[in-house]
Amino acid sequence: MSLASIQKKNALRFIFLLGIVSLFADMTYEGGRSITGPYLSLLGAGAATVGFVGGAGELAGYALRLVSGYIADRTRKYWLITILGYAINLLAVPLLALAGRWEVAAILIVAERFGKALRTPSRDAMLSYATRQVGTGFGFGLHELMDQIGAVTGPLIAASALYFKGNHYQLAFAFLFLPASLGLLMLFFARLLFPNPEELEEETAKLLPSASKKLPPVFWLYISFTALSVAGYAHFQLISYHFKAQNVIPDAQIPLLFALAMGVDALVALPIGKLFDQKGLPSLVVLPLFTLPVPFLVFSFNYWLAALGVLLWGAAMGVQETIMRAAIAEIIPREKRGLAYGIFNTAYGVAWFLGSVLLGSLYAINIFYPILVAAILEALSLPLLFKIFKT
Repeated sequence: MSLASIQKKNALRFIFLLGIVSLFADMTYEGGRSITGPYLSLLGAGAATVGFVGGAGELAGYALRLVSGYIADRTRKYWLITILGYAINLLAVPLLALAGRWEVAAILIVAERFGKALRTPSRDAMLSYATRQVGTGFGFGLHELMDQIGAVTGPLIAASALYFKGNHYQLAFAFLFLPASLGLLMLFFARLLFPNPEELEEETAKLLPSASKKLPPVFWLYISFTALSVAGYAHFQLISYHFKAQNVIPDAQIPLLFALAMGVDALVALPIGKLFDQKGLPSLVVLPLFTLPVPFLVFSFNYWLAALGVLLWGAAMGVQETIMRAAIAEIIPREKRGLAYGIFNTAYGVAWFLGSVLLGSLYAINIFYPILVAAILEALSLPLLFKIFKT
């Protein structure tokens, strides 16, 4: 067997191991996030508090990735940062079973997002080393597929625990200790087998530009495109609010639609990843094709159009989580990827947060406004995308 074949097989093994880690991780925190709203209410928190805690957690979960990515590149301690982040990210969820006050629960909810912010740039940087051997689109697509299996399974576990145990929220959170433990065990196993994952890219490293103090101009164009595109991408909380407020979708079917969207995300991941490997950056044009129709569909008053919009929303999420991450590995040398992923994730999170606030505020005035603004933001991202192709 040639050295190249061995490298490719090792790269696939590493991607698969990190995929298993993400599967158990998503099972844990997506399962927890699916019931934290009513749990906070049960502990005495009001609607404004629930909204603030959720928003603060999401903002921290993205904004802190810039610092985490910078530290990772400076220290080169990718495994240490990843393990510490996963430990905080995963253990905070089952600890919610012990929270007797909403203040304690709020701290744990934000801590869970902090842990994800800490570990994501380092994890993605290590993942990118392996994907360069097998195709960045395919590699990130495979990881996203396994990730979303957990994202679908976790809420179903939480829902089953509540159904069979009579709405016993503490027990539901306690059940999630099992996938959390399995995720951490798989993470330590991956660390044992691949202590230096950057070596997986050794053969292709010579093809990359030499490290410099500055990130390339195309990266900043890419960040601008990402920010505009994501700002016009309505958050599911707003979408589900519309379904409830306007009686578009029955209450019991709203979480089911979300689970279906996550399933579509998983199904899209591998094909879109392979398309990226074949076409490169031009394959990103698929994203606005998915996102442009979404606001017109999800904010409609027709059941079937709204359901179709949610499925397209899930497909767009699959594109974002696969080829938008893969593109970073293609345009940034490996020495700068921790910082690049930190900047990318921060821009993504801040833009989505600000866009969600804007669309939600406009919705309160007139439902036509968020539809119009979302479509305009998506359209404005297109010239930047075409400029990236020419760079």
